[in-house]
Amino acid sequence: MLYGFLADVVLVIHLGFVLFVVAGALLLLRWPRTAWVHLPAALWGVLVEWSGSVCPLTPLENWLRRQVGAAGYSGGFVEHYLLPVLYPASLTRTVQILLGATVLVVNVIAYALVFARTAASRRS
Repeated sequence: MLYGFLADVVLVIHLGFVLFVVAGALLLLRWPRTAWVHLPAALWGVLVEWSGSVCPLTPLENWLRRQVGAAGYSGGFVEHYLLPVLYPASLTRTVQILLGATVLVVNVIAYALVFARTAASRRS
């Protein structure tokens, strides 16, 4: 029972991390120092997607689920939980690269907005 609860906690943390990686740069508009935490997280997310790796939280969640007799899942967190919602097809290498590129583009735009706003405020 404890293992099942812990697996759910890991799942929620994992989802929160993925959301932070994808959209966390928007927090910079309100809290610019968030960049010190977000930038490494975003780089990690892009690296995991582009390298075809699996985040270490996925095997941890699977191990916890197996401890209570539940089946783990193959593939990664994004493939198991998010892609069935976002994409009907299974995760392919091309989709992984596109996901990584999307994370990169969203974050570059958000960082550009923050830097432009900071530069504008310094000029005035």
